[in-house]
Amino acid sequence: MAKLSGGKWARDEYRRIAEDGTILRCLVGSGVHGLSIAQQDDRDEMGICIEPPEYVIGLRSFDQYIYRSQPEGHRSGPGDLDLTVYSLRKWMRLALAGNPTVLLPLFVPREHVVLTSPLGEDLRALAPSILSRQAGRRFAGYLEAQRRSLLSREGKGRDVTRPELIAAYGFDTKFCGHMVRLGMQGVELLETGRITLPMPEPARTWIRELRTGQHTMAEALAAAEVCERQIDALLKTSPLPEHPDHEAAGKWLVDAYRRAWAGEW
Repeated sequence: MAKLSGGKWARDEYRRIAEDGTILRCLVGSGVHGLSIAQQDDRDEMGICIEPPEYVIGLRSFDQYIYRSQPEGHRSGPGDLDLTVYSLRKWMRLALAGNPTVLLPLFVPREHVVLTSPLGEDLRALAPSILSRQAGRRFAGYLEAQRRSLLSREGKGRDVTRPELIAAYGFDTKFCGHMVRLGMQGVELLETGRITLPMPEPARTWIRELRTGQHTMAEALAAAEVCERQIDALLKTSPLPEHPDHEAAGKWLVDAYRRAWAGEW
């Protein structure tokens, strides 16, 4: 039998922690952005769980559980599931730092929430304490890194794993779409304090067209450059605070673990 991927994070011990302690699980990836292309995309989900006391104040540790329906070394495709369940503490650290992907559960529409609990709802309501201009800087950083990767190796990119797209369109259109999406969502977050999911029109259609070869790489790079300039300006004028409210987030985190361990989910 082929070994399921996920490395050390796929252990049964971690699976049980994730299944027993999940407070929020939802769709992420292209599906929640409204950018899925038939016969190309898998299903990406993210969960957040509260681990038992022995993994927090004892000697054991738990950061995340990863499940992929494809065996190790195989790419995910249509119908496959890629699931990552973070410990609440790790998720909070990443969210306070402004990690773009990790922030998505704060904005996922109800119809794409797979599982939630009172603590999960409280977490989503905590968004104003978590979000800051720091997230805008992370969006800009990820966008720039993807642009550098895209431009390396004549558009094939150092991180590209989709040779079929390069063969069809001359460049990795999915990777390019991620770059533009990050830029547009970074602008929206800094302007409004929210990320609209799925992406609003006309941006959604434009990126889907990009993914199917209807726009050039040069057009995508130009769109990303516009977003970069907007983010740079908004980092000085955004209504978001300069930094997240670490004190409020920390107090909520302590209370959430106490409630969960007392069975008050």
